[in-house]
Amino acid sequence: MTPGKKNIYLVGPMGSGKTTIGSRLARKLDLEFHDCDQEIEARCGAKINLIFEIEGEVGFRTRETRMLEELCAREGVLVATGGGAVLSATNRELLKNSGVVVYLRITVRQQMERLRRDRSRPLLQDMNKERTLSEMAEIRNPLYESVADLVFPVKNRNIDSTITQINELICQHMGHV
Repeated sequence: MTPGKKNIYLVGPMGSGKTTIGSRLARKLDLEFHDCDQEIEARCGAKINLIFEIEGEVGFRTRETRMLEELCAREGVLVATGGGAVLSATNRELLKNSGVVVYLRITVRQQMERLRRDRSRPLLQDMNKERTLSEMAEIRNPLYESVADLVFPVKNRNIDSTITQINELICQHMGHV
């Protein structure tokens, strides 16, 4: 890794595969993997849904920023961020200044397919998931773009192929190819 770019961060909407791709990619790159939401749950001893219910989105986002500050201060980590982490300017700066940011781009249609049975997402508890996802995409997609060093369009492809392609993109970006 080049100086000042010691870590890799995956950003993108819920359902884009940040955790699944991240854990496998970290092994391939010999980096320590962290899922920001899972780290928050472990620290709090509570699921994200419960944290949202008790503290609201503002309380959760405060915890998320603190966790990102800790994770970004480390070296040699690959972090799967929460889908809304980019909403905070502080978080965007943390990510941009401490590693390579890969945006896993996905369409709302793909999200709908991947999340149709998911009941664990606090921001998807309303009846019109497609409208909610579209509204979030309108706000968040430009933020993902703004923070990203690399953009990888997620398709329904083989996970091994996805990992290989992202790895190649990262290596090219960092001048290792």
